[in-house]
Amino acid sequence: MGSIIWLTVKLAGVTTLILLVLATPLGWWLARGKAWWKEAVGALVSLPIVLPPTVLGFYLLIALGPNSPLMAPLQAMGIRTLAFTFEGLVIGSVIYSLPFAVQPIRNAFQALGQENLDSAATLGASPLDAFLRIALPLAAPGYFVAAILSFAHTVGEFGVVLMIGGAIPGKTEVLSVEIYKLVEALEWREAHMLAALLVGFGFVVVLALLLLERRIARRAAADD
Repeated sequence: MGSIIWLTVKLAGVTTLILLVLATPLGWWLARGKAWWKEAVGALVSLPIVLPPTVLGFYLLIALGPNSPLMAPLQAMGIRTLAFTFEGLVIGSVIYSLPFAVQPIRNAFQALGQENLDSAATLGASPLDAFLRIALPLAAPGYFVAAILSFAHTVGEFGVVLMIGGAIPGKTEVLSVEIYKLVEALEWREAHMLAALLVGFGFVVVLALLLLERRIARRAAADD
């Protein structure tokens, strides 16, 4: 059981780190960009929210399978498929949880006052310096929300990981899939223990988000 918990935490941690990196430029562009087609990109990013997880998992299974043209460059290096591997789980988790990282960061960047960035520019700061020294610190609450949501969403995902990873012990067997297997085997006590663990984890996550939201609101009121 310890290996299943460790694998779940490892998957959620790796996925969250990758998402925070990817969501930074994407969230900035969606928040501050002027392209007319950016909302179409935003809709594409948010698509996993409304798609059934099994649908997303099915297409990922095809995309990462041995007959996919996307796998051709990797097959030259001896990697035939990423389906039913930990790496495949990470790819699926990143895509599935992408909106839960991008949206909070996008909202945080949208809430930035243009005056702060303009002031940095008048003082000779380059756009990169203004982003690193002004935008990122001010958007920190959005990053905290994105990290919490991404981690929790990855821990709780089921359909995608089952479709693309199966339940290979030590490689792709995570908590949500283990609960499903225990119920199938009529091992109700063990299933209840794991389910209760995830319920407790979910409560802590929601409580943390509510407390963070209250702190942000207080800080905004104090600034006004």
